[in-house]
Amino acid sequence: MQSAKIINDPVFGFIRVPRGLLLDIVRHPAFYRLSRIKQLGGANIVYPGAQHTRFQHSLGAFHLMGKAILSLQQKGQFIFESEAEAVQAAILLHDIGHGPFSHVLEHTLISGICHEDISLMVMEQMNEEFRGQLTLAIKIFKDDYPKRFLHQLISSQLDMDRLDYLKRDAFFTGVNEANIGSSRIIDMLDMADDQLVVDKKGIYSIENYLVSRRLMYWQVYLHKTSVAAEHVMINALTRAKQLARQGIELFASPALHFFLYQDIDRQMFVSNPDCLRNYLTLDDNDIWSAMKVWCTHPDPILSLLSRDFIDRRIFKVEMSDLPVEEARKQAKLNELAQRYGISTEEANLLIANIEVGRDMYSLDDDQIEIRFNDGTTHNLTEASDMLNPSLAAKKVRKHYFCYQQ
Repeated sequence: MQSAKIINDPVFGFIRVPRGLLLDIVRHPAFYRLSRIKQLGGANIVYPGAQHTRFQHSLGAFHLMGKAILSLQQKGQFIFESEAEAVQAAILLHDIGHGPFSHVLEHTLISGICHEDISLMVMEQMNEEFRGQLTLAIKIFKDDYPKRFLHQLISSQLDMDRLDYLKRDAFFTGVNEANIGSSRIIDMLDMADDQLVVDKKGIYSIENYLVSRRLMYWQVYLHKTSVAAEHVMINALTRAKQLARQGIELFASPALHFFLYQDIDRQMFVSNPDCLRNYLTLDDNDIWSAMKVWCTHPDPILSLLSRDFIDRRIFKVEMSDLPVEEARKQAKLNELAQRYGISTEEANLLIANIEVGRDMYSLDDDQIEIRFNDGTTHNLTEASDMLNPSLAAKKVRKHYFCYQQ
């Protein structure tokens, strides 16, 4: 009998998943659901190659976690086999609470609860199925375990999640200049005072990683067309929710119907088991199939927005460093209301006024520590010639005014 399952990954090659708990996770229906959720939502509208899934990403992050654990052990850091298995289980499950098209559902059909909270709920449910085998993984995931550096490998400014998605997303979008040296970074990782540190020899790889991260956010994740497409979908689902509240019957899969016709907040999601059960059957296909049918719905707003998304007639986008003036917004609302014979209030669903922002390096999160040859550690902003504190603290913000063409 094989001792492991071998998966051929286009980014990292062969990924080995040992039999036992880790393979049981990969084979679990809740995990396999991630194969039906695209990693980059609607970014394939701009980058046709961006068809990879959260299933692939989770396996890639798992692969890098194994490399990181081995690298730390080879440097003399003592990590129990149970801890190594637990942190690998945690990184496998870190995205299991994601809904269709990334964060779209969090803005429309449910409120007050994020995908991280849902991931934890799924992990706790799976832990019951696995008779407590995920208890340690959950402690590490929640940062409730004494060895805090294990949590940093899952969630920090230099975690295995980011190392995989930056490299994977650059690969599938073809943005080659954003390709990071994940192997080099992992080789340079060590631990001091229960904190991850990076050997000074790896500082240039870290600087490249941060520049690549900035490039990917502005060129891919926050690309104006991707942002506009996401808000076409958000507005369509918002309109569908409005119609559902009016008692108008809409085509939807049973799971999507559940979320459309009930107002689900955090308290309800946590207390009603039907919420999580239905959520775990939702994937991108539920949204696609519903919007294809809604293209011919009698409601002019729902049908228009659905056709926009299905046929790639995305909102036009005006970008600025300053928010759009209220007079400009009102003029566009009046124009759209007159064109489509709707009220200005309804016309709000044909525009989106968005502020987006991303920092190269956050001073509010866990800091990346650089270890020098004398054993002392310094924050990256002190150690780097490129990344001074004023640059790191600079908040880059852009305003997108999107509207129906």
